[in-house]
Amino acid sequence: MGKTTTVRAIMRLQPVSAGEIRFNDAAIANRPAHRVARAGIGLVPEGRHVFPILTVRENLVATASRRRGPAGAGADGEAGRREPWTYDRVLDLFPGLAARRDAMGDQLSGGEQQMLAIGRALMTNPSLLILDEATEGLAPLIRAGIWRCLESLKAARQSILVIDKNVAALARIADRHHIVEKGRIVWTGDSAALLADPDIQTRYLGV
Repeated sequence: MGKTTTVRAIMRLQPVSAGEIRFNDAAIANRPAHRVARAGIGLVPEGRHVFPILTVRENLVATASRRRGPAGAGADGEAGRREPWTYDRVLDLFPGLAARRDAMGDQLSGGEQQMLAIGRALMTNPSLLILDEATEGLAPLIRAGIWRCLESLKAARQSILVIDKNVAALARIADRHHIVEKGRIVWTGDSAALLADPDIQTRYLGV
């Protein structure tokens, strides 16, 4: 449908043939991939792609950035910045990784690798976190844990772009939905509109 192609184009992992990509009011379509990442976009790629011969700890510290999160209103209404992601904070988010911190990437289960991929992206302290099919192929309990993680990230004011087929889970956390068919956005709306329109669900999301 073009979802992963769109993500790869945003991250400059493949050339952009037409149109424009802007992030924080700056054109990024001609930047190399490392400059896009440094601009504040973190990616959890489809298939995870953790570093197989690095430990959990090494995977996380390899992408660590001191960049702080963007300003936003805190619980008391005061403007402030999100607490930065650190090695210890990622392990607090994923306690299962703490017990496996010395294990190599290729020794982890699929669920553990997905947690590590998310943690690795968070260690870049991104302004925008992109997850491409982050729950695909995972056991139901692990999928549920990933969705709880995303809910907590949203509560912490992390901007997230999620590509996934689980409409029920997306509707719980997403403020805006875009349905893509053959490379084009064919519908846009909020969760209430999506859940209230069975025709849209049947036409574009049914199996």
